[in-house]
Amino acid sequence: MRRLPVVFLSLISFSDFAQAATVKDAGSIINKANDIPYTATVEPQFNVTGFMPSAPQKKSEDEEVNIYFSADEMENNDAQQTITARGNVNIMRENLTLIADKVIYNQKEDVVTAIDNVILVEKDGSVVFSDYLELTDQMTAGNMKNIKIIMKDKTRIAAAKARKMSNDNKVMEKVVYSPCDVCKDSDPLWQLKARKVKHDAAAKNINYNDAFLELKGIPVFYTPFFSHPDPTVKRRSGFLTPSFGGNSYLGAAITPRYFWAISDHEDLTYAPMLTSDHGVVQDVRYRKYFYKGDIDASGTFMQDKDKDKDRGSLFLTGRYELNDYWVSDLDINYASDRTYLKDMSLPKEDDSWLSSSLKFQGFDNRNYASVEGYYYQFISNALKEVDKPYVIPYFNYENYGQVGEYGAYNKTTINSAIIHRDEENSSQRLSMINSWNLPYTSPYGEKYKLVASVKTDLYNVDNYTNPDGEKFDGGVARVFPQLGAEWRLPFIRATETSRQILEPTVVAVLAPNGGNKENEIPNDDSQDVELDDTNILDLNRYAGYDRNDTGSRISYGFNWSAYGNRTGRTSAFLGQSYNFSKNESFSEADMQEGYFSDYVGRINAAPSKYLDLDYRFKLDKDTLELKYSELSSSIGPQMLNAYISYIYLKGDDKNYTSRYRERQELYTVLRSKLTRDWSISIYNRQDLTKNGGSLEHGGSLIYEDECFALFLNISQDDSTDPDYEGGFDFTANFILKTLGAAGSK
Repeated sequence: MRRLPVVFLSLISFSDFAQAATVKDAGSIINKANDIPYTATVEPQFNVTGFMPSAPQKKSEDEEVNIYFSADEMENNDAQQTITARGNVNIMRENLTLIADKVIYNQKEDVVTAIDNVILVEKDGSVVFSDYLELTDQMTAGNMKNIKIIMKDKTRIAAAKARKMSNDNKVMEKVVYSPCDVCKDSDPLWQLKARKVKHDAAAKNINYNDAFLELKGIPVFYTPFFSHPDPTVKRRSGFLTPSFGGNSYLGAAITPRYFWAISDHEDLTYAPMLTSDHGVVQDVRYRKYFYKGDIDASGTFMQDKDKDKDRGSLFLTGRYELNDYWVSDLDINYASDRTYLKDMSLPKEDDSWLSSSLKFQGFDNRNYASVEGYYYQFISNALKEVDKPYVIPYFNYENYGQVGEYGAYNKTTINSAIIHRDEENSSQRLSMINSWNLPYTSPYGEKYKLVASVKTDLYNVDNYTNPDGEKFDGGVARVFPQLGAEWRLPFIRATETSRQILEPTVVAVLAPNGGNKENEIPNDDSQDVELDDTNILDLNRYAGYDRNDTGSRISYGFNWSAYGNRTGRTSAFLGQSYNFSKNESFSEADMQEGYFSDYVGRINAAPSKYLDLDYRFKLDKDTLELKYSELSSSIGPQMLNAYISYIYLKGDDKNYTSRYRERQELYTVLRSKLTRDWSISIYNRQDLTKNGGSLEHGGSLIYEDECFALFLNISQDDSTDPDYEGGFDFTANFILKTLGAAGSK
């Protein structure tokens, strides 16, 4: 095998921006090229080295370019200084393959010509078909005629002519492009045609002259000229595809967008929304990446003439690594009024609160510390508005001691919070928890854990109105000791096709009764109280620090799970708690009466790919009546699939606050994949309580194939907020794959 110094031409590098022609599958061509033997099949007497220039060209100073050549026969014409190879001519260079029926090399003119059934398999898997290929100027320039190209992503290009100049510019004439599958004697779903396409290698631009967009062979859009960066350009300033849409508040809207690449690590997008009912809505997004962090900010602004006020929003996130131990995070969420996000269909439109925070977090070996600040904005109409708190600062420190000889370790937690309100109570708190922990696994597989802890709190309270209606101001201190023990014993049964695990668990807690001092200490961070399967076995069932889980108790339950090769997975949990005193803090907050708590549990089942179910529940300890039920399930194949979500919360007739009102809500979604390309879905969220009704409903229609996608969505939000002017929303989006998209924002 001889090394032949050859530089092959890669004519088409703008693979994503021009195409359409029916050609045969390139898979067999690629496989054939990969099977070419490395041993030349020509007879030894032919001067193979004379087929290409004699001076070898190297990839580097130490590495030469390897060229592999084979043909059925070869003819050397000394008079005309030509070498002709015929029959299954194959030339390979660095995974680039040239196949032709005939190849002629003119040594005098330095011209390589490939004729008939020319196939060029490029490095990226693209396959170029042509009738004629000519390489000149030491093979740095060339021409092709009647070319058809199948790209790696199966998109297609066809052109009458194509040529490459020595400056690496490329020009194609009478170009057709489409990523769509093409049937015989029929037009693709869409295709792009252009009289001329030029690739400016220096400017990295692809320029089109007289371009038409056709749908099923019918021209629908024409432009005399347009340009875009070539695929090697990752970011560049310029106009993006505009979007259009609207809703019942804005009316019809169109949004042009301009992208400004400020630098390689910084950009800004300006997208003013031009609406029929409310003028111009300004929309700006800014992003920047630092060496040790990043920032992402987006904001909108409008002048509402109907309400005679300015409205807007701001969402900003940022992160910066201060040093090897400390990192800072910023998260700002703001809306000018309660209904602005809903009117504009912006993120967080269904939230009750917008929370903003600034955090500094430090990590060092077994230590963790954070200093945080929080601000809350109330935007819900369903809940009663309260005095907005802001927490500055919120401090937390945790230290895990070294593990001792028997596995025991100490843990120290220090937490403080300063809560400010303009009218209602404010407080300053400092808490410290010191605990000793001993995990242990016996030789029989039993798992034990002992925890002994002491929690100390110091408060300074201003303007607090306690549950008895009395005012309190001043300092408060309290100490809360706690001793806990946990026992688990997993039983495992395994067969060739399945495995089952049964794990009973018992948790015993010894703690004093009372001592929360509710008449002197406000409850700001421990209000979310619900006994369920996630916390019934915890030593402290409160999420915050303002309330201690007082009283001694024993909690018990069991976990069961089964896994099978054919039967999927199933798991279940059931638990209960026994309190030695029936009037303790957590029981009263969760409306529990008596010594025994209600039963809590969950069931997770996925016996097959057509059923996935999650169910959580709470049963009355005496009557076994459902007090809480939550179900989510996906049922059926793609042809007809249903998603069902149901929640039920039994109300308390003695307590008329919104927290304990009866709640029944059903959310259903039906999806059907009608054909390979068409699918439809409808949904409804229904209030099942007395005088309830539909809360939200809508549907979508989707068409998606290999080259085109269409999304139609319609929804109705039956909000009872009198200030909310929206409700009906319709969006339409279509995507020409590999070319661009347009639609609703």
